[in-house]
Amino acid sequence: MKRHITLSSAAVAFACMMLAGAAALSGCSGPRATARRIEPGACQVEEYMPLLAGKRVCVLSNQTGMVTPTTHVLDTLLSRGIDVVCIMSPEHGFRGDADAGEKVGSGVDQKTGIPIRSLYDGTGGSPSEETMESFDVLVFDLQDVGCRFYTYLTTMAKVMASCARYGRKMVILDRPNPWGCRVDGPILDTASLRSGVGWLPVPVLYGMTLGEMAGMINGEHWLPDSLQADITVIKCRNYTHDSLYRLPVKPSPNLPDMRSIYLYPSLCYFEGTVVSLGRGTTDPFQMYGHPDMKGCDYGFTPHSMPGAKTPPLQDRLCHGVDLRTSPPDDTLIARGVDLSYVIDAYRRMMPDSTGMKFFTHFFDLLIGRTYVREMIEAGASADDIRARWKQDVADFEARRAKYLLY
Repeated sequence: MKRHITLSSAAVAFACMMLAGAAALSGCSGPRATARRIEPGACQVEEYMPLLAGKRVCVLSNQTGMVTPTTHVLDTLLSRGIDVVCIMSPEHGFRGDADAGEKVGSGVDQKTGIPIRSLYDGTGGSPSEETMESFDVLVFDLQDVGCRFYTYLTTMAKVMASCARYGRKMVILDRPNPWGCRVDGPILDTASLRSGVGWLPVPVLYGMTLGEMAGMINGEHWLPDSLQADITVIKCRNYTHDSLYRLPVKPSPNLPDMRSIYLYPSLCYFEGTVVSLGRGTTDPFQMYGHPDMKGCDYGFTPHSMPGAKTPPLQDRLCHGVDLRTSPPDDTLIARGVDLSYVIDAYRRMMPDSTGMKFFTHFFDLLIGRTYVREMIEAGASADDIRARWKQDVADFEARRAKYLLY
């Protein structure tokens, strides 16, 4: 049985302010208090309800799709009498507790009784024909973290393509990008390195919300066969690209706080190496290490835990570097994509008399260009490599300008 919760417009508006109040800080050079409260698109209930009335609706969301601190967008739609016929779930599942890349089966939402159609069930990330034919309008509400290899951008692009093929309307409830102030990193080589962790020709940090990216995907004809999705973006209020947004809900199990999110575009590449980045600890993406890493006085041991059931180097003492408190957050933001950590680990471990291979192919998929790995192996510095992608950043900044909404 579907659960209905009545919530007035005034209550939604007040609760949205409470949800956003601790989330908005202004200025990407460093946190700065602002009197304006950022309200995600999901809070603009009166703007999107007319688009859904009388329609069969599917919701693509997860635990981040909150309208108030206690009310999910799904609850809000049901309280307004919207006919929600199914839920689509992205990586980590609808409740956001599955491991990275873990296969998540379809099922039924225990709270509402609505069927859940998993996009991470091992079938390629696109909805089935049966799912697409079951609804008229898709409501998309996911909190992005602004990095190309964070899979929600790829999920949105694939679902846009499906909506275009089946003639389905897509309503995107936009949310701020915590890295919205930065464009950095190489543009993905889509000819040879396209994958689930990189689908579009964008830099690692693209400095756009998912609503803005949807407009760019249509405008640049990036969908297969130049398909065009019918999208409506419900904008955030009081958000700009100079806003530093602190997420009120963690977007996935291994990004537990803003410290992890600020280190994410610099440490995620360790997933494509033999080095651990702290999965299986209480502070993932805030450290790196390996049992054979030399010259380190910090150690940690990954263990199996919810969200990291079988972490790399499980139950092995890793020697490495602790980034939990230093450098400060504003320094991390200023650096953007910082390869110095990967380079440091590589130099501490290579050459290795055992012949251990440091990099895997997944590293190339994450960074998006083979030259980055090749330059690291040749002894280049982080600044040398950054200079190589400088033109990519300039080209993308110019190209994205006409799609910015904020």
